[in-house]
Amino acid sequence: MRSTTRTGLAMSAALLGLCLTAPAQAQVDTKKLAAVPGARAVTVDRIKVRSAAIAGNLAGESVDRDVLVVLPPGYAANPARRYRVLYALHGYSIGAEQWTKEIQVPQAIEGAFAKGAGEMIVVFPDSKTVHNGSMYSSSLTTGDFEAFIARDLVAYVDANYRTIADRRSRGLAGHSMGGYGTTRIGFKHPDVFGALYMMSPCCLSPRNAATIDPAAMAALENVKTPADSAKLPFMLRAQLASAAAWSPNPTRAPLYLDLPVKDGKVQPDVLARWAANAPLAMLDQYVGNLRRYAAIAIDVGDRDGLKDDAAKLHAALDRYGIANSFQIYSGDHVSHVAERFQDHVMPFFSKHLTETQP
Repeated sequence: MRSTTRTGLAMSAALLGLCLTAPAQAQVDTKKLAAVPGARAVTVDRIKVRSAAIAGNLAGESVDRDVLVVLPPGYAANPARRYRVLYALHGYSIGAEQWTKEIQVPQAIEGAFAKGAGEMIVVFPDSKTVHNGSMYSSSLTTGDFEAFIARDLVAYVDANYRTIADRRSRGLAGHSMGGYGTTRIGFKHPDVFGALYMMSPCCLSPRNAATIDPAAMAALENVKTPADSAKLPFMLRAQLASAAAWSPNPTRAPLYLDLPVKDGKVQPDVLARWAANAPLAMLDQYVGNLRRYAAIAIDVGDRDGLKDDAAKLHAALDRYGIANSFQIYSGDHVSHVAERFQDHVMPFFSKHLTETQP
């Protein structure tokens, strides 16, 4: 692997009903990939992409986002060739750099090509925030990370790399929170992407009052600054991330968000705003969009707490006759993500993204 730096403008736990990934220290506990004979080195560009969609956010999130761009072995040697692009989204509590270690990039991508997957560019954007994750959502508080992915990042990559700038040649995948982001963005942007792969997607079902522990949530009301978020236990910190993404409030400094509990009482109006961002509640509105995809895939481990909701997403797509594949494999939330990325995600997009120029 050759690493370069370029500057651009540019749980497995159910988590009290809001499903997110395991804590950061567990994120790299994945099965080691075996070397694939004949694998050729890729190039990894580490760049900054400036996002107009994130500008003006109230939490002070940087508009200059870290992005890893993995170029296939033949990219430099074939200057006339244009390539398909896969955008791959990381989970909660980690950024792009840590997720690439979890899925063992560059080895997983080099191995996929050596096993027969067609060459493509793979892009890993960083969407970590002060609360450890953006939920890939549109929020005045943390910024519009949905538009960062679907608009600003795609535009930058198309302008600076030899891509096939066509929705049929762009794929979107992600794990856990990234699986949620793939679902959410995929619902809304079939004009940008042509195929979707959700790996152990989180946060699919709406919350309800029965899932809220007011005593535990009372600690959130004592958070006075965004920096205090780092002192919270993992699950409570994730609640702040969710509130910043789904119930922003520009009048409530310094966090600029509404919590699902206030003065020890559950707030149904806030839960309703969260439910409006739950894919299983949103899906009926986007059936026409989902029919436009060349292919949709979902996978999840049989020991993953997200398994049931992933099955519900599959069933909902089936109910509308939207073609999709669904696989429950042997594993927990993170144990086999590198192998899944190499042997399933990459071949899926190799098969379903077109190499035809627009």
